[in-house]
Amino acid sequence: MTAIDFKRFFAKTTPIAPSPVQAMAKETAIVASHINLVYRNGGEEFNALQDVSLTVKSGEVHLLMGPSGSGKTTLLSILAGLLTPTRGQVNLLGEEITQLSRSRLAAFRLKHLGFVFQGFNLFPALTACENVEVAFHLKGVPQARKHAIELLDQVGLADRCNHRPQDLSGGQKQRVAIARALAGNPQIIMADEPTAALDSQNGHAIITLLRNLAKTSGRTVLIVTHDPRILDVADRVTDLEDGKVVTKAKLG
Repeated sequence: MTAIDFKRFFAKTTPIAPSPVQAMAKETAIVASHINLVYRNGGEEFNALQDVSLTVKSGEVHLLMGPSGSGKTTLLSILAGLLTPTRGQVNLLGEEITQLSRSRLAAFRLKHLGFVFQGFNLFPALTACENVEVAFHLKGVPQARKHAIELLDQVGLADRCNHRPQDLSGGQKQRVAIARALAGNPQIIMADEPTAALDSQNGHAIITLLRNLAKTSGRTVLIVTHDPRILDVADRVTDLEDGKVVTKAKLG
C-alpha cells in the first residue's frame, strides 16, 4: 500500500471512540504505579526506588526534588523509558510504555518526549544549530535549519548558532540542550537539573519558557531539580528520599 493509498484508506474509516485510558490521557499525561528498581551485585541488593507512584497532569509543571542519591534521576529515566523498572508500570499519554518493544518505545519517545540531560549530551563535532537540527531531522520536520534557529533564539542563543560545544559555556550548552528537547513540539518535556549550569537570571528565564509552553499549549513539564529558585513556577512538587516518595504538594 502506497503512502497515498494509506491516507485514503484511513480517510474512509469510521473514527473509533477513545478508550477510557486514552480519554484520561487528555487530563493525565504521566502515571507511574508502584515503581521499584533493584540493583543486584553478586548476592547483594540495593533498592534504588521503592514502591513509587506518581501522577502528572497535562499542562502541569511538576518538580521532583530531594537530596543527592534520593532516586530523582533514576525515576525520571524510568518515566522516559530509558530504564526498565524491576516492578511497576509507567503510562504516558495513555500508552503503557513498560509493555512496548524496544523499537516501538524508541518511536514513541521520538514523537512525544523531549529530554534534557544533565550532562547536555551534545554532539561535539556539530554546531549549536546542527545539534538542534538533528532532532528535527529525526522527527521528519521540514525546514529544520529555520526551526533550529528559532528555538535557539527563544533560549537566547541565536548569536551562537555556528559555535561548537567546545566554544560554549556550561550555561550555553544547557540552553542548546533545552532547545533541542523542544524540537518538534513534544507533548512531554523531561529535564534533569536544567538550571544547574545557569545563573539566576538565565535559569529563571528558561523555566519561565517551559512554564509558558505548558500553560499555552497544554504540554507537560517534569523537572528534576535541587534549585529552590524555580519553586515559584511549579504547579506541584514531589519530594523523594532514599528511593521513596516522602511528600507531595500542590503549590499556589
